[in-house]
Amino acid sequence: MEAVLEVVKRTSTGKNENNRTRAAGQIPAVVYGAQKAGDAVAPVQVAVDPKPFMRILHSKSGLNTLITLKVPGEADARVLVKEVQLDPITHHPLHADFYRVNMDRKIQVTVPIVLHGEPRGVKVEGGILDFLHREIEVECLPAEIPNSIEVDVSGLGLNDAIHLRDVAQGVTWTPITDGDTMLVHVVALRAVEEAAPGAEGAAAPAAAGTEPEVIKKGKTEKEDEKAEKKK
Repeated sequence: MEAVLEVVKRTSTGKNENNRTRAAGQIPAVVYGAQKAGDAVAPVQVAVDPKPFMRILHSKSGLNTLITLKVPGEADARVLVKEVQLDPITHHPLHADFYRVNMDRKIQVTVPIVLHGEPRGVKVEGGILDFLHREIEVECLPAEIPNSIEVDVSGLGLNDAIHLRDVAQGVTWTPITDGDTMLVHVVALRAVEEAAPGAEGAAAPAAAGTEPEVIKKGKTEKEDEKAEKKK
């Protein structure tokens, strides 16, 4: 999915300026990275209207939405959302980071798995569907980022499984996650009951914190290059 987002350029930075931006009903944000390899572009401070931004976050493609960012006085940029900081109570965005993408260079993104159908092993054989991995990491061009990876489980019988390699054929993306990764399988009900931990083995719930919640993507291509140089 692609979207268009208009933003307003900010001329100052800092905690106080961010608070003033929020008080005005906008989200402070920063645009990083270069549109083309070799370009040196300084980060751009912007303010974002929360309504269209939230529509993008809540769309099917979510953080993987390719956005045409319109900044007054600058050329339109193709960007992805790198990180969103949320208020821990209201979950309203407090800050966002965007990064420019090169449309001719592949990037790594995390994509959700979506299951379709009712397995034969559940409907007829009394098994339980065990959904092991709900997202995977893939590499692809920015314009070819899939909203989700569709997996048909209707043909699964008892003890049958679907691995990543089974759904990575004839697609425009390359799996970064190991192809042997089991995405879903059908198991007997007794096996599930035996594997369930007792009261003594149950982990205690973590205490609720008040720190801002952060939604992040994987590494950008630029960060990957820096990591390689350090090796």
